[in-house]
Amino acid sequence: MPQQTNITTIGSSYPLGATVMRDGINFSVYSNNSTGMDLVLFDSVDAKEPSDVISLSPEQNRTYNYWHVFVPHLKAGQVYGYRAHGPNEPERGLRFDPEKLLLDPYSHGLWMPPGYDRAAACKPGDDTATAMKSVAVRGHDYDWEHDMRPYTPWANTVIYEMHVAGFTKNPNSGVAREKRGTYAGVIEKIPYLVDLGVTAVELLPVFQFDPYDAPLGMKNYWGYAPISFFAPHLAYSSVKTPEGAIREFRDMVKALHRAGIEVILDVVFNHTAEGNEDGPTLCYRGLSNPEYYILEQDPRYYSNFSGTGNTLNGNHPVVRRMILDSLRYWAVEMHVDGFRFDLASILSRGMDGQPLKNSPVLWDIETDPHLAGVKLIAEAWDAGGLYQVGNFIGESWNEWNGRFRDDVRSFVVGEPGAVRDLPKRLLASPDIYAHEQREPEQSVNFVTAHDGFTMNDLVSYNEKHNEANGENNNDGESHNRSWNCGVEGPSFEPEVEGLRLRQVKNLFTLLMMAMGTPMFVMGDEVRRTQLGNNNAFCQDTELSWFDWSLVEKNEGLLRFVKELIRRRRHDVTRPGEPTEPLAQVLQKSKIAWHGSKLYSPDWSDESRVLACTVLSSANDNLMHFMANNSDSAVEFELPKEPRTWLRVIDTFMDSPNDITTDPDAVPVETPTYWVQPRSIVVLEVHGRDEAIIF
Repeated sequence: MPQQTNITTIGSSYPLGATVMRDGINFSVYSNNSTGMDLVLFDSVDAKEPSDVISLSPEQNRTYNYWHVFVPHLKAGQVYGYRAHGPNEPERGLRFDPEKLLLDPYSHGLWMPPGYDRAAACKPGDDTATAMKSVAVRGHDYDWEHDMRPYTPWANTVIYEMHVAGFTKNPNSGVAREKRGTYAGVIEKIPYLVDLGVTAVELLPVFQFDPYDAPLGMKNYWGYAPISFFAPHLAYSSVKTPEGAIREFRDMVKALHRAGIEVILDVVFNHTAEGNEDGPTLCYRGLSNPEYYILEQDPRYYSNFSGTGNTLNGNHPVVRRMILDSLRYWAVEMHVDGFRFDLASILSRGMDGQPLKNSPVLWDIETDPHLAGVKLIAEAWDAGGLYQVGNFIGESWNEWNGRFRDDVRSFVVGEPGAVRDLPKRLLASPDIYAHEQREPEQSVNFVTAHDGFTMNDLVSYNEKHNEANGENNNDGESHNRSWNCGVEGPSFEPEVEGLRLRQVKNLFTLLMMAMGTPMFVMGDEVRRTQLGNNNAFCQDTELSWFDWSLVEKNEGLLRFVKELIRRRRHDVTRPGEPTEPLAQVLQKSKIAWHGSKLYSPDWSDESRVLACTVLSSANDNLMHFMANNSDSAVEFELPKEPRTWLRVIDTFMDSPNDITTDPDAVPVETPTYWVQPRSIVVLEVHGRDEAIIF
């Protein structure tokens, strides 16, 4: 073992983490109930043995529960970790192991050695050679070149949920081998995103995570296994150094901003990769277990409101500070534009796990001046049964609307009674949100997300097919509101494929026409498939990656989606003004509901048709919408005035006639319109007087 050194100074408890200074590095870490702390230094990221171990003095190097030391002559790139001494008494919630090498919770750079061994971290004893290590980085020397955030208004926002690696990892991406699956790879594909028309990318987790938090022999692909809340995931960088990853992430953000695209991060502040009581000791568990995690009444066990083994103690003051510091870092230093909070309802639970009416950490986020203007999106539920959609705390949060997903799927499939719920979803769910003085965009509408079927699989499979995950198809959601259109899985029958394409166009049409903020998943616009796997969290294979050959194969659908997005962004898709609250919009709206007969909507369980006429007070456009999800063509009456409608969408038609640009819109001069089976039609007139219809 190396000799312990005494060439140090006391250091400072603030700031937390490893702060690179002109003449050395200041280290500070929080650890309650510990009796001693060692700072462990390494000569390189690949070193299996420490170069130095600095034992901190409780009398000199501890202030309250913060252990700190300044080590002169150290520079950026220094590799380090901690060993915390203290009682190993799980019955008291204490799990100290002085042989375990621990990560710094505030480290902005992490290194995973080639021989990283998660199993060794689950057992007592020394795992120094195979443990992840922290790296001190200098994070302020970056030229942002006058980077400007797009600040896209919510009313104009279209979100594209994507996986950083999966977007370009496929060899057919056209990206150079060394940049596939990286932040740099995303930069090369920005022209595709611009052409698609989305205004924001919502990136699946990019915080450093443990890829081995997965079934044996597989890797965690999605990244919902965080081990750091400050370090960008190193594997997503083409430059395999922690500082290189920070620079490359910033390069990506800067390039996206120049293209007018916002960057929203999917953040996981509800659990860590340390798992349950049988999981590995990587960081938080070994430093201050009862503070970082919510424990059961028997503190040997972890509360599991996340469904992943443990629950981060978000309302403990130390954890609250860490969450705020993390968000500030990514917003201020990394220039990201927003955050989507995975299982956000967990953050409304107190230190005992019970729901709080006014969660301190959520109010901290809501009111923090560093986060003013940053987009905040809540997945307003958790695995413990807490469901807060429509009632999430605060005034700044938008919410994933799971009811939109479910009811739109049900309508397109043709479930009994689904016609009754569709109008509410198209009008930004007033049954959920109209009680709040918030804009319609509070409802983040989606039909698919990373978790579940892709849109292609939604119309191609009745059942999930997750056998490849190694859990006997027992994982993943079993009730998907899907329909395979007559054949389970891939089909070469023209009628089946035609129907599936039409259903995908129907789903996209409803998503983009509805009031609210639309979000869809990477590859849905070209019918990316996961072969029926609706829980591909451990599939870091072509099954999950974007297949770029589909761009040409399904160019007609891609054109349809691009034109829908263009219309969405440039035409007002709701009756009111962009800043009006939902309740006010609906109160003054001009909407008439119909069935196949004018002013006679059929709300029965057997109904399969719906129509409506909408006047936009924002641009005086008149729109007539007709949907037929039955298996036969239906003749719809059209309003007698105006005499000539313009057909802009008919999902039954082939490309390019399924959606037309304004100059090419087709006149409809007949008093009725035959809407073909399983299709949607949209007619428009520009600049008409509202008295014509209403």
